[in-house]
Amino acid sequence: MTYDRLVCANCAAPVSEGRCPVCRASRERMQQEGGPFGGLSPAALIGLLVVLIMAMALVAHQTA
Repeated sequence: MTYDRLVCANCAAPVSEGRCPVCRASRERMQQEGGPFGGLSPAALIGLLVVLIMAMALVAHQTA
């Protein structure tokens, strides 16, 4: 999940705005934990997985 959709329990503002120290800390933690695929939506990750499986099947079919 991305922090732009989260609402802070401390100040009831969107975490992406960083209005309070709790928002800013949460936003910073989520940016660090994102990793290389952190910004991708679940649909995009599923799409990449499907493409990878199809590519592997194509390679297996060509070598057989």
